[in-house]
Amino acid sequence: MEAKYLAQIIVMGVQVVGRAFARALRQEFAASRAAADARGRAGHRSAAASNLSGLSLQEAQQILNVSKLSPEEVQKNYEHLFKVNDKSVGGSFYLQSKVVRAKERLDEELRIQAQEDREKGRTPHT
Repeated sequence: MEAKYLAQIIVMGVQVVGRAFARALRQEFAASRAAADARGRAGHRSAAASNLSGLSLQEAQQILNVSKLSPEEVQKNYEHLFKVNDKSVGGSFYLQSKVVRAKERLDEELRIQAQEDREKGRTPHT
């Protein structure tokens, strides 16, 4: 008799957890879809750039220590970090290559933003 009640409790617990998981999954899909819609076409281009470079925009900004995406700040931080990580001064080739990839990713993002601005008839971000 106790085994029957135990089995019912387990089945009910699995059903509750299953429903909660399904609800959470639906919410995540809805949030993901809403975020993708909010990004619009530039989001697709940015995602493609992330896939090509292997770095997300956030990772590239963290590597170059850039909070606001401005060409001047990107270039300044890139030059400093590239020199500091030069192998001839005891730096790391691996870190230097990460700095180069981060700059490439941010340059691509700046190009995408400028293209979007031109399409919308606005002036580029600075």
